[in-house]
Amino acid sequence: MVSGSGVRSLVGDTEGAVYLRAYCGDALMSRRLVSLTLDTLEDLPRSCRQCVYWELDPVSADRARGAGDPGLEKEAWVSQTLLEWGACGTLIYVDGMPAGFVLYAPPAYVPRSMAFPTSPVSPDAALLMTAKVVPAFAGGGLGRMLVQGVARDLTKRGIKAIEAFGDAKFGDADDSVRACVAPAEYFLSVGFKTVRPHPRFPRLRLELRTALSWKSDVEYALEKLLGSMSPESLLRPVRPTPATRSSAG
Repeated sequence: MVSGSGVRSLVGDTEGAVYLRAYCGDALMSRRLVSLTLDTLEDLPRSCRQCVYWELDPVSADRARGAGDPGLEKEAWVSQTLLEWGACGTLIYVDGMPAGFVLYAPPAYVPRSMAFPTSPVSPDAALLMTAKVVPAFAGGGLGRMLVQGVARDLTKRGIKAIEAFGDAKFGDADDSVRACVAPAEYFLSVGFKTVRPHPRFPRLRLELRTALSWKSDVEYALEKLLGSMSPESLLRPVRPTPATRSSAG
């Protein structure tokens, strides 16, 4: 058994989930990335589960809040996006506890995306709507893992980049936007670059090739091994290939 602070090993993919073991001292922590579904939607923080800031235009969002149950609109949006486009969010669990999430979709599915002074999102990018890590789990690299999981999913679907609207005054402004738009500082810390500056809502961009290059050499090697070899080949010893005359000489 390997121990030591910060040592990580990629376990593999199982039914759409990516498992990661992380050692902190001698304690083993299990981290798991899972796609958002109607079932896992219930694991979002309650305030986020009820929030329709991104999913509806401002007028419809106010109407849904006035009706008293915006969670129904949230569920309807997730259901429609899953059916028409596919996965639109990722959650991360630490030792089975929901620890954070991200939501993402093409800008055409996100009415609020046209309401920013730095709109529109580039046509070759998906929009990362919001991201949140539960405070108790902050500082453990979960935010970067979430973005990397999004990058892995979108790359498989032929999308070249992720863009996001960040809040450059997160924590200073006392309004409802604070809980719905992630800090611009967060996006910059995980590799995004500003493509359209603004004093409050800059638009940022992450090329997916950059996001996938974050993997450590050990994680990359393990993922490649687990992804390319069958269980039988992992158990069988590999016989050395006899040297040919040209390679020996």
